[in-house]
Amino acid sequence: MDLSLIILIVFWVFVIIWVPIVIYTNRKLHPKALFILFFAEMWERFSYYGMRALLILYMTKELFSSLSQGEADSVALGIYGSYTAMVYLFPVVGGVLADKILGFRKAILFGGILMMAGHFALSFQGMYFEDNMSLFFLSLAFIIIGNGFFKPNISSLLGKYYGANDSRKDGAFTIFYMGVNIGALLSTVTCGYVGEQISWHYGFGLAGIGMLLGLLVFWLAGDKILGKKGINPSAFENFPEVDEATEMRLLHATPEERASVHSLEASNFELYMTPSLRRNQILTFVGTIVFIPICALFLNLSDILTWILLIMSVGILGVLFFMSTKEERIGGQRLWVVIVLFLFHTMFWALFEQAGGSLTLFTERNVDRFVMGSEIPASIFQSVNAFFIMILAPLFSWIWIKLRSNKKEPSTPMKFVLGLSQLAVGFGVIVIGAKFFATDGLVPMIFIIVMYLLHTTGELSLSPVGLSMITKLSPKKAVGFVMGAWFLSIALANKMAGLIGELTAAESVSENASKMDTLLVYSDTYLMWGVLVVGIAALLLLTLVPTLKKWMNGIH
Repeated sequence: MDLSLIILIVFWVFVIIWVPIVIYTNRKLHPKALFILFFAEMWERFSYYGMRALLILYMTKELFSSLSQGEADSVALGIYGSYTAMVYLFPVVGGVLADKILGFRKAILFGGILMMAGHFALSFQGMYFEDNMSLFFLSLAFIIIGNGFFKPNISSLLGKYYGANDSRKDGAFTIFYMGVNIGALLSTVTCGYVGEQISWHYGFGLAGIGMLLGLLVFWLAGDKILGKKGINPSAFENFPEVDEATEMRLLHATPEERASVHSLEASNFELYMTPSLRRNQILTFVGTIVFIPICALFLNLSDILTWILLIMSVGILGVLFFMSTKEERIGGQRLWVVIVLFLFHTMFWALFEQAGGSLTLFTERNVDRFVMGSEIPASIFQSVNAFFIMILAPLFSWIWIKLRSNKKEPSTPMKFVLGLSQLAVGFGVIVIGAKFFATDGLVPMIFIIVMYLLHTTGELSLSPVGLSMITKLSPKKAVGFVMGAWFLSIALANKMAGLIGELTAAESVSENASKMDTLLVYSDTYLMWGVLVVGIAALLLLTLVPTLKKWMNGIH
């Protein structure tokens, strides 16, 4: 009996039943655009997490198979850290370009096409150009840059269909993010199974097909369902479209004639879809394509990228501190809270993101994955987090509401303490399993599942409050900048995740290393960084909670 195939079928049946129920029960409450964006995001996440589930295993088992196990792990984890760091870095740029030049819909389509090209190129690289590392890095670069255009702008576009105080907005984003987790859940079990059991290249190709489906759903919806929202950049979205002939005529028209055509003040025409804006859009497309090989180059320059991210982070923190000195006392103290939590936020994700890197290799080598005579592929375990989020997110939402009504809800800094604590306990479970319950170097499966459960509850304690906190604590004139800094903390964390993962690639882990050898290296690394460092960070933050609450000046 192939248990992994049964898991795959069960998850698909669950989604096929659950998604129509969600749409049917919400069809009269929300605009149709929500469900189009839901499906587009679901398939985009299917493509991203499907590829992510296979990437580290593909690199260590196939791409760098000529190297010793320790060397292969070190190189692969360095590349993986650079890849995930840039995945979180470029959405900041993609959001600005969409807002100022492209508009959300052009940015989403452009990003999706780039990601699809990257997935298919990765598949072809493995099939026909296995030794071509340049194509491998170029494929990843296409996905990185495409994600930078797609990821931030589809969420922003959804917000355009609801007013600032629309009571339906929270529910809409809950449904939307359900699509994120459904995509992650389905992709890890599907691409993981196909990639490990049939062919790596089919797994990567399947991720590309998922992206293609997302693009088709979005493109076919068109103006009929999406309306005119997101067509123009935000600064021009209230201006009507004009055809090319009318635009050329308006270039030579008087201000009064321009105003009569647009039903707008003549002075506003200079801000509208002028040839210069179209030229800027074309230059953005061309410049992005030109930049992709540069991005690919940095994937193979791990140390340089690390220094770039460190320098950027120190610089951004310096700017935030300088901004705090220019604000009034309350505004300045709130920025200090952002600076402090920036550091702990980075620490959390640096260890949490071991999931797609060293923890996947640990699961592959040192977890007993046999159930009733069937071995579950290591990549499928990455779906556990998405599954627990789908199950537990509504529960956490209810708990926070209940505590808030009783005036007992933890403050944002305290929720960060809870998140870090559960992360540390999760790694503690793995260490205990490795030290006391391993047999012949294999840890029982229950320990990795409990670890993912604790990491998920930690994520639900910390992650949702971060972005909300930024919008509340930032000066109104600098919300975008501070939000960009927050995303930079995640990018830095992912690069740190790769560096911490490389510590598991010790020299003692040679080509002929036993399972006991690798188990010792993994458990010692997780004990030091996952339990002790994160645990001490949680205790340190706990001592700072009263001060941080005071600095928040009334914001909970």
